[in-house]
Amino acid sequence: MLLAWNLAAVMAACLIVSSLVVARVPWRGAVAEGPVRETGVVLALYALWQWGGGLAVTHVAGAVDNARWVWNVETAMRLPSEVSVQRLVLPHPWLVQSLNVFYAGVHVPALIIFLIWLYFRHRDAYPRWRNVGALATGAMLAVQLIPVAPPRLMPEYGFVDTALRYGQSVYGPGGIQNAPQLAAMPSVHVGWAFFIALAVVTVSTSRWRWLVLLHPAATVFVVVATANHWWMDGIVAVALLILALATEALARTIAGRFVRRPPVLIPEREGIPEPVS
Repeated sequence: MLLAWNLAAVMAACLIVSSLVVARVPWRGAVAEGPVRETGVVLALYALWQWGGGLAVTHVAGAVDNARWVWNVETAMRLPSEVSVQRLVLPHPWLVQSLNVFYAGVHVPALIIFLIWLYFRHRDAYPRWRNVGALATGAMLAVQLIPVAPPRLMPEYGFVDTALRYGQSVYGPGGIQNAPQLAAMPSVHVGWAFFIALAVVTVSTSRWRWLVLLHPAATVFVVVATANHWWMDGIVAVALLILALATEALARTIAGRFVRRPPVLIPEREGIPEPVS
């Protein structure tokens, strides 16, 4: 069960105010202030994500036609059919149920663990990647204003709603008539997985850091095998992540030009002999 956006917003406000109080504590207040403040900021971004997700899709008209358009684009691009991937796992109920659990319960905890690791192990890089994640998520929510039916709601193409079959659906009944189920384009699951992997590979120096690439690979397989997303949902999510990276870098460059640098102090030359040429 995900935290409701309004409760997250209240918690964020309390933590941000608390950080201002903690900063004035004489004994190690400044040390505690940073984590408390950043937790509040992340909760505020989470509240915006939950609230924006509820507004992203408020109507169902055009969702099926848009999904068919995605199917036709993928066919023209000669991408492999998602149906063929799903048929690999359907004969194995235990595997399908495991994939359903992965889809429902991994993406948010993985992001939280990543942010905690990044904050405490690579503090200098934290602001940049937090901002990139916020920009990418916001862009994905903006695209989700256009309703697109996920593959699992297109049985005419041979797809099966695996979560509904085994009673593991996080969306509940309603199908095409349930607007929040139509926020399939792009895939936040895939976007966050690639965001985590890219950040870890970039900032970490451990030789084991490349193992994090298993996370986006597994996520892409899961969202397709469970028929929750089209290939294009992931492709668009990665494209928006790249755009967020470029936007953050541009903003940092522009901001750097307006930062007032402290003047360089030149010692007075009075009483200092001139160098002999």
